[in-house]
Amino acid sequence: MSYPHLIAATALALAAAGAHAQAPSASTSSPITEPPGIAAVPAAPVEAAIRQAGFLKTLKGGVQLLQAPGEAARAAQAGDALLPGGRITTGPDSAASVVLRDGSTLVLGPSSQMELTAFSFDATTHEGNLLASLLKGSLRMITGLLGKSHPEAVRIETQFAFVGVRGTDFIVQADEQP
Repeated sequence: MSYPHLIAATALALAAAGAHAQAPSASTSSPITEPPGIAAVPAAPVEAAIRQAGFLKTLKGGVQLLQAPGEAARAAQAGDALLPGGRITTGPDSAASVVLRDGSTLVLGPSSQMELTAFSFDATTHEGNLLASLLKGSLRMITGLLGKSHPEAVRIETQFAFVGVRGTDFIVQADEQP
């Protein structure tokens, strides 16, 4: 499901729940009930929107997205949500950029594969963590609020090393063989 659809489903669910909730009063003894049809709003898109780490902003060439282990990879589209645990694979002559909720931008080069191993971000306190695994290829990262406020909470791992982020713009290259 694409990013705009997740937002629309979340907004619909929240609006329906808020618009139809009734506060108990002295003149009525009926309990607060769900309005008819509210159960028809799917919970999965709402849950996915809450967990969403970011979205795919731009794509060039063949880009695959795998949201969870055990799921089949599919052709990615601009606007697709990226969840923690999601994996992006770019083909030859391909690239993809991802924007995370804290404003971080990750750009994968050709023939690259990255998993967003963990991501959390509190927009109020600017606390959280970001762990991305670059399995192969190249990754450029421009850190967002999390990297600026808590650089120790941002890490990129490859097969052979962890990169602790202390700057705001860097490139990591991961070859498949040492």
